[in-house]
Amino acid sequence: MLPDALRQRLRLRQHTWLVTGCAGFIGSNLLETLLAHDQNVVGLDNFSTGHPFNLREVKSTLEATQWARFRFIEGDIRDAAACAHAMRGIDHVLHQAALGSVPRSIDDPITSNAVNVGGFVNMLVAARDAGVSSFTYAASSSTYGDHPGLPKVEDRIGKPLSPYAVTKYVNELYADVFARCYGMCATGLRYFNVFGKRQDPNGAYAAVIPKWAAAMIRDEEVAINGDGMTSRDFCHVDNAVQANLLAALAPEAARGQVYNVAVGDTTTLLELYAGLRSALAEQGLQYNRAPVHRPPRAGDVQHSLADISRAAQALGYAPRYRIHEGLSISMQWYLQRERQLLGSAN
Repeated sequence: MLPDALRQRLRLRQHTWLVTGCAGFIGSNLLETLLAHDQNVVGLDNFSTGHPFNLREVKSTLEATQWARFRFIEGDIRDAAACAHAMRGIDHVLHQAALGSVPRSIDDPITSNAVNVGGFVNMLVAARDAGVSSFTYAASSSTYGDHPGLPKVEDRIGKPLSPYAVTKYVNELYADVFARCYGMCATGLRYFNVFGKRQDPNGAYAAVIPKWAAAMIRDEEVAINGDGMTSRDFCHVDNAVQANLLAALAPEAARGQVYNVAVGDTTTLLELYAGLRSALAEQGLQYNRAPVHRPPRAGDVQHSLADISRAAQALGYAPRYRIHEGLSISMQWYLQRERQLLGSAN
């Protein structure tokens, strides 16, 4: 749900938006929100990590007239021509397409670099040439690397701990260079552990919340990497959607910066485990297995907590969902999705 003031701004004018990675987790939530507010949207995705069923689900939530405002292009951001084609007639770009996951980047740094760096430069060039009004991109809290300070403040970073972190930092460097060389302002949003509906619980690189939620629903083992005292600033996807739209529509003085997108709370993995069990119990299901502990994961930082004051002051960002509300909302979707999958299997 968007703040009232932001909804009013969308109602005032119909824009045309490009959402890359529109069939993915955050991208599909952006797509749904924009179409629900009667905006025109072009989506670009190659389905490498996104899914057609995410687009079908978005369609099911909308009126036919709203869905008719969406034009989908199947394409890869590594293809400069596809980026240029998607950029025609665009007012605002929300660039979400990337290969996420620290472990994935450690396993295959070449592909992560090709998508996250090469694809990002293709998008910047296409946006520059098209003269778009704004360009907002998904940055990452992994950029803070080994800097020990908490909370994380945008202008104090350390050395990257994974190839993925390198690619996201390079994105910020390229955005800064394009501003200096071409006068094109690109705004980066450093996401902190975003979670919510349409986040894939399956596969080797699944994020912790959907993975654990699916395991609990199926009454399967939950594995914690390390002793469970690792902590994160978990951020519900609706907060990330709000930040993207605020950044895109921000005044000129607030663009071209990097902002933390989080809640400003810290949650340990053991607390997260308990929170998910509680959210599942709210839905009438009990999970009584004890977690299994495994070795810590390579490339992961021990603690992460964001200072969100810059985004609050410059953009008006105010997260509406903290961890417990976010888990309750998300668990409803995870449970519905599992039942759909079970029904289709039968």
